[in-house]
Amino acid sequence: MSTAATPSTPVRVILSGVTGWAGSALAHGILSQTDLALVGGIARTAAGQSISQALGSDAGGGARVHATAQEALGVPAEVFFEYSKPEVAKANVLAALQAGLDVVVGTSGLTDEDYAEIDALARARGRGVLACGNFAITAVLLLKFAEMAARYLPDVEVLDYAKASKVDVPSGTVRELVVRLNAARGSAQPSAVPTDEVRGPRETRGAAMSGIPVHALRVPGYALSVEAVFGAPDQRLQIRHDSGSSAEPYVDGALLAIRAVRGRVGLTRGLDRVMKD
Repeated sequence: MSTAATPSTPVRVILSGVTGWAGSALAHGILSQTDLALVGGIARTAAGQSISQALGSDAGGGARVHATAQEALGVPAEVFFEYSKPEVAKANVLAALQAGLDVVVGTSGLTDEDYAEIDALARARGRGVLACGNFAITAVLLLKFAEMAARYLPDVEVLDYAKASKVDVPSGTVRELVVRLNAARGSAQPSAVPTDEVRGPRETRGAAMSGIPVHALRVPGYALSVEAVFGAPDQRLQIRHDSGSSAEPYVDGALLAIRAVRGRVGLTRGLDRVMKD
């Protein structure tokens, strides 16, 4: 349940996915801040442990790891950070909003319909939701630059690369990207032959998401890469983001999101929407 924080009191954060690849890096990041406090975590495999025990750190204090969001939300907090799995992300976000918390979403796999429902509840509860497909600064810049390009180049397709074990397709970064590309190009129509007129398996043209062809590759050797390919007569533009094996590039952006979501109402998609130029 949420209670108001004073300017001198750290913003209390509950982190879902606290022991995960990205979540554990963020947990250490939160613990190193003076204006933020990690007051609870969610991870079934570590439920009942202290966050310090779960992370192998002495910086977590007495905060506990819980098995479910419903249990964790019994701890007073202001911000809920969703960084777990697609199958529980929506339910966790809705539960946090019902409890009166602002929410940052870093989990991929949520659909546009899911976000419409989340937005409606956030507005009804007077809370903010900041959904970010990616917190790495190079990925944020890809979104921004690709959106700019789409205003002038309506012919665009997106390649989504990830490790072979990644279950959800495409990535959250790509889901966010295609929505923005489609909105940026407006009524302009691409010149590619419509999918229902091609000869051969239509699936080879990718999945149409927000009117943009998306091709998801899942092969060993990738962590996460996103490429937007634009074309025009006798010219081509490719904008690409590649991530490495470390979760560290996502921490600073995630900390910015936690601070930025406070005081907002409704859904905001994209970290660059709250960044200063």
